[in-house]
Amino acid sequence: MKITRRNMLVTVAAATVLPASAHAARAPRELPKFRNEDFYKDGKFNPVAAKEAYYQLMQFYRYPIVDRLKTDDFWALDFALGNFLEAGMGGILWVNNKEHNYFGHEIFLLPGQAIPEHKHVATDAPCKMEGWQPRYGMIYLFGEGAPSADVKEPLPPMHKDCAKTKCVGLLKPGQVAGLSKPEEWHFMKAGPEGAIVTEYATYHDGKGLRFSHPKVVF
Repeated sequence: MKITRRNMLVTVAAATVLPASAHAARAPRELPKFRNEDFYKDGKFNPVAAKEAYYQLMQFYRYPIVDRLKTDDFWALDFALGNFLEAGMGGILWVNNKEHNYFGHEIFLLPGQAIPEHKHVATDAPCKMEGWQPRYGMIYLFGEGAPSADVKEPLPPMHKDCAKTKCVGLLKPGQVAGLSKPEEWHFMKAGPEGAIVTEYATYHDGKGLRFSHPKVVF
């Protein structure tokens, strides 16, 4: 994966900054201290509580909560691993067009939260290729390749016995990185203040997802 300082594809994007006063009344100064038990009820994952946490993340970053984000198009999951603050995500597919092979996705991650390691394989559609641009916060990108020397970020505990990735890079707003080849193992982990990430990709077919962790359910 092309994500080290030496070989990462970097794109600096111009940003429009609104005056702080425009959102000051509803933008908290810091994120709450989330607890994993807050996202489970009677041993079952509570997606309503999870989505509420992501709304707080959006407010923290002054990210517009448009009407569509209040519908079932916006989802949250814990991948059936029972540890939402370690393995979880929120997301919305803005567009997923099979006919013309393009896709737009927003990813929401709480502080330190990671998407489990996975890859994409071909189905009746070509193997998905993708790239990511953090809009707010920063992420660690894990991928295949030689072990990284310049970024020291340990694997999340859930990957201890199953990880296939050894290369890790740091990606900040204004930077873009992507898969270097089809079927590359990869995942991302949010920094200490969470992250909101735009994903650009070819068509996504959920049937082509493969996770390295044997207990993941998607």
